[in-house]
Amino acid sequence: MAKVAFIGLGVMGYPMAGHLAAGGHEVTVYNRTHAKAEAWAKQHKGTAAPTPREAAAGADFVFCCVGNDDDLRSVTIGPDGAFAGMKEGALFVDHTTASATVARELAAAAGGRFGVMDGPVSGGQAGAENGKLTVMMGGEAADFERAKPVIGCYGANISHIGTHGAGQLAKMVNQICIAGIVQGLAEGLHFAEAAGLDAAKVIGAISKGAAQSWQMENRWKTMTEKKFDFGFAVDWMRKDLGICLAQAKETGARLPLTALVDQFYADVQQMGGRRWDTSSLIARFGGVSK
Repeated sequence: MAKVAFIGLGVMGYPMAGHLAAGGHEVTVYNRTHAKAEAWAKQHKGTAAPTPREAAAGADFVFCCVGNDDDLRSVTIGPDGAFAGMKEGALFVDHTTASATVARELAAAAGGRFGVMDGPVSGGQAGAENGKLTVMMGGEAADFERAKPVIGCYGANISHIGTHGAGQLAKMVNQICIAGIVQGLAEGLHFAEAAGLDAAKVIGAISKGAAQSWQMENRWKTMTEKKFDFGFAVDWMRKDLGICLAQAKETGARLPLTALVDQFYADVQQMGGRRWDTSSLIARFGGVSK
């Protein structure tokens, strides 16, 4: 078993760190709100550290899952950052959904003293709680092989995509695809309702064919019921789509649908749905108020 640190105990990080403890690893955690780290330590018989540096000290693996690029820099770089406490030969694995640019920055900042991998995840809060996340990783192949058994505590599908930043780029592809699928499902359900069809019968008919998707199987019913409290929030999806659009501008890729759906999510925010889950795109067609 390894000595590990986990930085960031949000809706994803809290259960992910819990799975590491349940897997027999010695876990030290850090969270910006220290009371939450103390609560985690009490629940999982781990240790709560007051700074990222102290959490990372002596750890074989340091995992991180925070909000965005700036949050990531704040817990890694500087005198109290995790990098200042990491021992030579350790491995830093970042599960934040962030830019490929910051992933490369962190790899450069390590200077070869320890390994760095970007490993954004997909599967939402339920995937984190059930230990069934998909993990897309960028970095050295040898580091991937070293990290994979430990990440297996909460990851069910763990893939090495390529060099530093490749994991983040893969996550962007994931979010681009989700945005289009959810918008299509929202429009389809709205169309069925307007046409006077029984949505359950329609979904029963089409969900076994080419229209099938995870979103259809898991969200069609709650979408028709206008229930949007099932995980990944609109605010976070807009953050992710912003990263996708910025990357596309840099590389010359064209994302017209992604840009459009991003604006649709802005509409949902204006409706008061900043914390609704991503299936709330259907709310733009009516039936939901602040």
